[in-house]
Amino acid sequence: MKPLDFHRLAKVELHCHLDGSLSLEAIRSLAEMARISIPQEDADLKKLVTAPESCENLMDYLRTFDFIRPLLQTKEALELAAYDVASQAARENVIYTEIRFAPELSMDEGLSASDTVRATLAGLQRAETEFGIAAKLLVCGMRQSDPDITKELLSEIAVLAPKGLVGFDFAGDEHGFPPAKIDSLIKDVQSMGYPMTLHAGECNCSNHITDTLKLGIKRMGHAAAIAHHPEIIADFVAAGATAEFCLTSNLQTKAAPSLADYPYQELYEAGAKLTINTDNRTVSDTNLTKEYQLFHRYFGTTPRDFMTFNRNAIEASFTNSKQKDQLLEKLETAYATYL
Repeated sequence: MKPLDFHRLAKVELHCHLDGSLSLEAIRSLAEMARISIPQEDADLKKLVTAPESCENLMDYLRTFDFIRPLLQTKEALELAAYDVASQAARENVIYTEIRFAPELSMDEGLSASDTVRATLAGLQRAETEFGIAAKLLVCGMRQSDPDITKELLSEIAVLAPKGLVGFDFAGDEHGFPPAKIDSLIKDVQSMGYPMTLHAGECNCSNHITDTLKLGIKRMGHAAAIAHHPEIIADFVAAGATAEFCLTSNLQTKAAPSLADYPYQELYEAGAKLTINTDNRTVSDTNLTKEYQLFHRYFGTTPRDFMTFNRNAIEASFTNSKQKDQLLEKLETAYATYL
């Protein structure tokens, strides 16, 4: 059996935010395009786009994104950003990724929702052509936004599903806008036929996980608050739901106050479907290779576990069944020498 090389392991990622994952090189290019002055030294720039290792809470973490928002207000900028994030993933052997973004955050200077999605898709498709990675797009509605904005956005982008837009999510202030408060918007998305994942359990609210399951949503971003709730874990497993784990981010935001409060071991032992993700590569100063190393170090995660988690991710992904079969075959081949 080969020695474990975390970088070379084939990987699949379901939970990666575009605006939180830009490389410093891309940020410099975007700033030049937008004619926005930024620090000359990488160390100084990194301080502006990376959250503290220990944030007060989720909203403290999200403030980091304010610096990036003005840089993503043109079609050219969004295409470059999407290409950058997908190419980062490809360079660490990610074979499939779903990258998510909120169109409304790039509509400050006149772009339509359709403009933003088309531009982002163009960047992902360029990365696919150059690197061979399969890269799809999820659109995020912002929980705290005017519901009418989200409804208009939905109606405008619905026709883009065949182009690589594969699913929908709601991000933002989970504590102030729990699933029950946005359930009508969630049902609007479901009525349009879009697959959904949902940020749930990132704000120490275990009931949000229960409410998300009741809405029929089988993928959840973070799900950290499920820890120490065996009855909810049992419901999660019974529903066949998939957790999009983001370890570094969850420890930063105190979604999991400590490793002892992280739900990995409980969900693993219960047979839940788990996946490993970055959330925000730049804001959390991480990548998928680092996340794998952390799971191995903290939890003893093995190559067979990693393969299982990647199989879970492929099966829970929002791509078509033909591509899923191709990815599963690729995954089996890639892990054959590690098992």
